[in-house]
Amino acid sequence: MTRFVARALAALTLAAALAFPAMAAPVQTGHIEAELVARDQGVTPGGTVHVALRQKIQKGWHTYWRNSGDSGDATRISWTLPAGWTTGEFVWATPSRQPTGPLMNYGYQGEVLLPVAVTAPKSARPGDTVTLKAAVAFLVCADICIPEDALLTLELPVVASAPQPDARWAGPITKALEAAPKPAGLTATFVKDEGALKLAVAGAALKGADDAYFYPFKSTVIDHAKPQALERGPEGLTLTLSPGYDFTQGAPPAALDGVLSLGGKAYELSAAEGPPPAGTSGLGPPPAKPAPIAGEGLGLALAFVYALLGGLVLNLMPCVFPILAMKATSLAGHAHERSAARAQGLAFLAGVLATFLALAGVLIAIRAGGSAVGWGFQLQSPVVVAGLALLMLAVALNLSGLFEVGTSLQGVGTGLASRQGLAGAFFTGALAVVVAAPCTAPFMGPALGWALTQSAPVALAVFLGLGLGFAAPFTLAAFAPGLLARLPKPGPWMETFKKLMAFPMYGTAAWLVWVLTVQAGEMGLARVLAAAVVLALAAWVLGLAQRRQATGGKPLALATVGAVLAIGAFVLVLVPAYGVATSASAEAAPGSIPEAAYSPEAVAEARAAGKPVFVNFTAAWCVTCQVNEKVAFATAEAAEAFTRTGAVYLKADWTRKDAVIAAELARHGRAGVPLYLVYGVKSPDPVILPQFLTPAMVAKALDKARSS
Repeated sequence: MTRFVARALAALTLAAALAFPAMAAPVQTGHIEAELVARDQGVTPGGTVHVALRQKIQKGWHTYWRNSGDSGDATRISWTLPAGWTTGEFVWATPSRQPTGPLMNYGYQGEVLLPVAVTAPKSARPGDTVTLKAAVAFLVCADICIPEDALLTLELPVVASAPQPDARWAGPITKALEAAPKPAGLTATFVKDEGALKLAVAGAALKGADDAYFYPFKSTVIDHAKPQALERGPEGLTLTLSPGYDFTQGAPPAALDGVLSLGGKAYELSAAEGPPPAGTSGLGPPPAKPAPIAGEGLGLALAFVYALLGGLVLNLMPCVFPILAMKATSLAGHAHERSAARAQGLAFLAGVLATFLALAGVLIAIRAGGSAVGWGFQLQSPVVVAGLALLMLAVALNLSGLFEVGTSLQGVGTGLASRQGLAGAFFTGALAVVVAAPCTAPFMGPALGWALTQSAPVALAVFLGLGLGFAAPFTLAAFAPGLLARLPKPGPWMETFKKLMAFPMYGTAAWLVWVLTVQAGEMGLARVLAAAVVLALAAWVLGLAQRRQATGGKPLALATVGAVLAIGAFVLVLVPAYGVATSASAEAAPGSIPEAAYSPEAVAEARAAGKPVFVNFTAAWCVTCQVNEKVAFATAEAAEAFTRTGAVYLKADWTRKDAVIAAELARHGRAGVPLYLVYGVKSPDPVILPQFLTPAMVAKALDKARSS
């Protein structure tokens, strides 16, 4: 009985050894948890098993790839094996970029498996268990670099037949082997052209690729810190690299060997010097991709609700107030005529919705045609801004009583006047949308960015919600008898109120003239001021004609002169060839923040120099942007923060159309300005700041960027 129990225990022990090969506990090196793990539960005589070096790296730290880049050192392993056992080299996983100050390194974060093929000799005896030993040297880095070592062991049974996969590690190791870069029949060449290194690669695996990065096996062939510009072709792609030491001072290599990463996949390649393969260029750079944003996961229902709420809040913006004040004047005149007030409210709603949908439709069509534009695009045209400035001036002159709208020169009846009142309400709604559109960005940035990535019907539904929210307060007020009853009855006070409301319109006209000055410079200002004088003269002549008609005179000649002058004023601003405004002196005023013009190259250059970067996407016609300029940036606290951190301040001025800026806004899921990006010294992705800023928020973001 005792002998039977002993044999049974021995059999169970052997079965357990085969099913669960003994493994040493993971080794803690300080910043890494390291161990050896096997894909299979054993190995046959003469067979091969993949054993992986597992690294679980502490958050914020990284180890290095076979080519560590500008600094660092690759992970190294030295095996101690039983006689006759052999190993291959690491199967290196595709690395990621690890920027460190002005340097660019290549390595790994988090958890990584580096498989190695281990082959048993044919003389290995089934039933034996061998011990594999490995001394591993890591260089693990964050702000500082620390050499760390581990002595790892793995006990591996020798089995007579094909072993079973290890339940825990077979899947991850197989996945690591499948994902590792391999040759894919790519045709690759390189040529040094005007100080740049052109790497052209063709192959079926590259068709449609819109993201690529080349990791060379040798550290001295390229300047790793410089960006790699991608141009697509129908059969492949071309990367523009910056030559490294071998091409500038040393002996140029006969081949460029390395890994081409396409984001989700990676391939090994070897490029010989020579002309590029056919079809590796000609399609330009890839389209911009939206970065992850707060609105990325929005559905239609949630986006519609956000749009509705954003439209409501939009009524509080300064750019909208003058238009609504003008409409309030009209509503006050109909406050005690319920049917007329309701008609006014519905006409205003129709004007708002029609204009929102029309602008959105134009924007969707332009973007579908491949042009990079965003919400508020209408105010990027100097001609449109000049025309709106004159229109606001004309409305203000009308409210001031210089001339009247709706007073027929030929004495038509009251029915037409009534229809003109509804037309005026519709026009007011349309005008409010045109002026208010750029003010939507602070509330609607993520939702509009999401909408413009959807189908046209879905996008239009979101803009419909924005229009409903915007028009709701005025339209509901027109249908609220209790509210209307509180308004004073029509009387002489209305004339005073109407003239008072002219001054917000004068202010709007002045703001638009300032925007035009930023866009078109002194000549644009001269033209619009001249046109304003002509328009004021036209309004006075028309008013004179109307007064002459009221006393029984013949106003036709005066009316004709006034109409011609008014048309001439608008022609004066609609026809000119506005030029780009002359940029102001780049020298910063004492105590202000030194700034430079934005470009992707400027961002890359500043980051390569190890500096934080603050990018301000702004426009002269963006009211929120201008408020932030005064409240957040034009302060001693913000200036001191830029000086203390050494951050570079780049201004992306979208006052005029700029495809590069529009593409960058789209890449971050925004349809308009403002947008504030802060690039840290190490992190490859920027932090998006809120759209309303304070000096403290700017200083905190810069301090964090300096250390992250």
